[in-house]
Amino acid sequence: MKRLRLYLETSVWNFYFADDAPEKKAETLKLFEEIKSGKYEVYVSELVVAEIDRAQEGKRTVLKKLMDDFQPFELEMDGNVEELSGKYLSANIVPSKYENDVLHIAYAVAHDMDVVVSWNMKHIVKLKTRMEINGINRIYGYKEIELCTPEEVIDNES
Repeated sequence: MKRLRLYLETSVWNFYFADDAPEKKAETLKLFEEIKSGKYEVYVSELVVAEIDRAQEGKRTVLKKLMDDFQPFELEMDGNVEELSGKYLSANIVPSKYENDVLHIAYAVAHDMDVVVSWNMKHIVKLKTRMEINGINRIYGYKEIELCTPEEVIDNES
């Protein structure tokens, strides 16, 4: 069976260390256990790396080590990512000041990911966002994408 291709948005990496949100941290740790077992292919973008690079020093160090440990594939910016993010912004799916949120989705869609995994429930993991993103994807010939929290991705049967 084909492994799901997961794009891990920056919040997922952050919640690995979120002692102030124990339930989300626990779900995130379960996701990373499944990743370690080889259940998924894991991807990030240049944007995720840049956002981690902007973290405070102590946090940046542990996040970079976590990324080194898991070795996600890094997606690059290309014309399709730029074009899609522009279409998403033109459709006002999220306010323009949160451009990076649709940029994460555009990276995933343009590079044929199956799922964007995020804890950003305000702009990414939201029914309105999913419906509008997938509407645009259908219009422009891209496949639909799932926008999920780690909790929705993990296998709770194991």
